[in-house]
Amino acid sequence: MTDVRSARPEADRGRRMSGIGRVLVAVYGVLALAAVGRSFVQIATKFDEAPLAYALSALAAVVYVVATIALVRSGRGWYRIAWATLVFEFTGVIVIGALSVVYPELFPHDTVWSWFGRGYLFIPLVLPVLGMWWLAKHRPVADPATPSDPSSAAGSGADAA
Repeated sequence: MTDVRSARPEADRGRRMSGIGRVLVAVYGVLALAAVGRSFVQIATKFDEAPLAYALSALAAVVYVVATIALVRSGRGWYRIAWATLVFEFTGVIVIGALSVVYPELFPHDTVWSWFGRGYLFIPLVLPVLGMWWLAKHRPVADPATPSDPSSAAGSGADAA
C-alpha cells in the first residue's frame, strides 16, 4: 500500500514543475549561472574598482541560486523560501535600480540589478513578478498530517497531547 503523505511532495513538485514552471526554473537557473560567473570574475579581478556594485552582484547570484533550488524543491518550507527569495529579489531590483538611476555615482560599474536589470535585458525586473504569480497559482498541497490543520488530529486518531 502506498503512503499518501510520502507521495504528496512529488505530486506538488509535479504541479509546479510542468509547463511554464519548467521555463521559469530554467530561466532562473541560467540567470543564477550568469550572475555567479559575473560576480566571481568581478570580485576576483577588479573588486577594488567598485566594491559595492560587485558585492551586490554576488548577493544577487546567491539569491538566484537559492530561488532556483527553492522553485525546484517541493514542500511548504521550500515554497516559503521561494517566496522570500523572490520578494527579496524584486525589492533589490527596485531599490538598486532606482538608486542607480538617481545616484549613478554609487555604482561606477553595473550590477545585475542596476538600471532595473538593463544588462540582462530587464529579466531581473520581470522574472520575480512572474515567479510570484506562478507561486500564487501553485500553492503546495496541504498534508493531512500537518499539525496546523485542526481536523488532522481528530481525523487521524492521533493523541493531541
